[in-house]
Amino acid sequence: MASATGIPNGIPNLNEQNGEEEPLLGRAGDVAQQEGRALYHNLFMGTAVIAQAGIILLTASVWANILLSDLMLFSAHPLLNSAGLLFLTQSILILQPTHTATQKRQGTIAHALINNFAADALVAGLVVIEVNKFAHNGIHFKSPHAILGLITYILLAIQAFVGATTYFTPRLYGSVDQAKSLYKYHRMSGYVVLTVMLATMCAATQTDFNKNVLDIKLWAILISSILVLVGVLPRIKKQKLGFTVPKPSGPYRQ
Repeated sequence: MASATGIPNGIPNLNEQNGEEEPLLGRAGDVAQQEGRALYHNLFMGTAVIAQAGIILLTASVWANILLSDLMLFSAHPLLNSAGLLFLTQSILILQPTHTATQKRQGTIAHALINNFAADALVAGLVVIEVNKFAHNGIHFKSPHAILGLITYILLAIQAFVGATTYFTPRLYGSVDQAKSLYKYHRMSGYVVLTVMLATMCAATQTDFNKNVLDIKLWAILISSILVLVGVLPRIKKQKLGFTVPKPSGPYRQ
């Protein structure tokens, strides 16, 4: 049965759904998980394939150069950190297209589980480099890579704490609504952390050890990092970051 506007009753106005389904680039619904479709499809939806190509190339570049060199204690540091970055990228990609309450809940659980694997790898990578530094009386925070690495770990710790507590223990913030008000900041900072991690990977190629021993190419990591960002950033939902979407006007506004 049609309404006075000529739009059938019971059929949602697509303009009203644009909020959480409109990515930074593209049309509403281009990067929205379909009802009944498994979460893993989110990993390859839209520009996610570009991000996947980038993170796989980056990880392969690191692992190939490490495994083709003489293995030592330090070898575990880049192996673990690149694996952690791989997991973090997947955790972002799997959550981005969710938009219904059920999808968001399932996506958040998957996001948290994958991030646990990422955290395990990254913490292990930190322990390895610290043990290696002390074993060889190395100087801490000498290179841009080391400084960026410290910043990255601090940001990751804050990001993980806020993300976990706002969702699983919202009462810490006074109420569920108060906790939810922080979601957009958690999302924003997540993209910042990803960018800083990629910059840290690029800076690692300029360390003396890499130049003299591993020879991981800056251009390979740089191109891979750009691909990751090109694949991830266009899928950002405007509404989820707190940007308001203009309401429809004219005869179809309800």
